[in-house]
Amino acid sequence: MNSKSGESPAKALRRLLNTPGIHLGPCCFDALSAKLIERAGFQFSIMSGFSVSATRLGLPDVGLISYGEVVDQGSLINQAVSIPVIGDGDNGYGNALNVKRTIKGFIKAGFAGILLEDQVAPKACGHTRGRKVIPREEAIMHIKAAIDAREESGSDIVILARTDSRQAVSLEEALIRSQAFADAGADVLFIDALASVEEMKAFCQISPQVPKMANMLEGGGKTPILSPAELEEIGYKIVCYPLSLLGVCMKAMEGALTAIKGGQIPPPGSLPSFEEMKETLGFNKYYAEEGRYAATNRDLDA
Repeated sequence: MNSKSGESPAKALRRLLNTPGIHLGPCCFDALSAKLIERAGFQFSIMSGFSVSATRLGLPDVGLISYGEVVDQGSLINQAVSIPVIGDGDNGYGNALNVKRTIKGFIKAGFAGILLEDQVAPKACGHTRGRKVIPREEAIMHIKAAIDAREESGSDIVILARTDSRQAVSLEEALIRSQAFADAGADVLFIDALASVEEMKAFCQISPQVPKMANMLEGGGKTPILSPAELEEIGYKIVCYPLSLLGVCMKAMEGALTAIKGGQIPPPGSLPSFEEMKETLGFNKYYAEEGRYAATNRDLDA
């Protein structure tokens, strides 16, 4: 349990999903980004596979990162925060039995939820070219396998079912798959790369009782960028912002490197003070706790 209230991460996420209103989840990629999201007051986060592949491997999100690397990264993230975090499970890393292992590994890593997609292997990043999906019945079986693995583990991890069939096949196929995933027991539904507000509305009419996730891809994706109020009116329950933190980090680091290359340091307003860094990273908390266990040297001096 990593929730401040003592409840499991999955229970905390389920409680949030049952809370009125729309909920915003910036995507994290490491323990520090997750801590900053929690510190800013957000109630949940999503671990971005795109960003983890970028920061851990320096490689594109095209299926190169492994199950073990993702689970390891997720474990470190979940140890660093008390808010629930949804993990990016890609396509489950194989067949239905691989999906079951992935679910169990994500549970052990402390994730509150897992996002599972229906792409073939190797997968492609959302909003990019070359995406292909597995047959519909196989995709449904993956969701059923995920639910079985959850029950076998005695967990209540939230299963978010994603389909990439909007771009790979058609909107009609994406809607059919979403309905089938809901019927199979998925807790949250997500169609990636919907191309218009009308398509987003059609999606939210599928199984109205099942929460929907929107993906606001910053910088230019296929899905229209809408405000939280607009998304809530359409029918969405949670919203992820996948690249905001990674994108500003990349831009800021490039600017800092340009300054250093020119014989300068980044201007004061572009980075926190050293004291602010220490506070964010927990140095002051560490020093206070360290003092509780400080040993005296009386016995040695006697």
